[in-house]
Amino acid sequence: MGFPVYDYRTDVRNVLVTPQIRSRFLRMEPGQTAQLHSHDLGHEIFLILEGRVEFEIDGETEELGPGQMCVALADQPHKVRVLGDEPMTMYLSVTPHIHPTHTPRTEDGERLPHNFAPSSAYDVEPDMEISVSELVTRQVHAAQRLAELAQTCAAIQEEMGHQLTTAIAEGDEQTAINARKAMWEALYPVYKAVSELGDVWNQLAPRLSQ
Repeated sequence: MGFPVYDYRTDVRNVLVTPQIRSRFLRMEPGQTAQLHSHDLGHEIFLILEGRVEFEIDGETEELGPGQMCVALADQPHKVRVLGDEPMTMYLSVTPHIHPTHTPRTEDGERLPHNFAPSSAYDVEPDMEISVSELVTRQVHAAQRLAELAQTCAAIQEEMGHQLTTAIAEGDEQTAINARKAMWEALYPVYKAVSELGDVWNQLAPRLSQ
């Protein structure tokens, strides 16, 4: 069956949208700007493919061209402006991708109300056959499941963490390795549950108009 291959010259859209990451190719025209904003949770990576662009991130400004990359960390206000007479194309990713994905900012950097963009803004078609009531039920169940796993995980981290430190102090490498393994095996389902909660939330949140 193979796997999809994306080309920035033809696939100018979101190509992967999950709670863990949103990635896309973006084209902007000469002189075009993007409003100052930030992401409450997400780090955003920008890789310039064509053209030149000016980034302002957390009050500092840099000019980037093809092959150069920059990063706006979570909660850092940032904006972009295309330079010159040629369009600019970039690859960008935001991780994690959890609604509301954008917090607009004033020119002075003050936070404005969150922007709950519709799913279509990210090239995602919502499943309208699932009612809001059903999504709320799933949201509650996912949150409860996460709480249960987190409680179990906390107990294991405490117990195995003690074993780990004791084993290291006593030079017992195998016991330390086993304790680390147990800690990870308890942590892994928590992260899976966080992703499942984010998936339901990303279906529910955009169903409201704003």
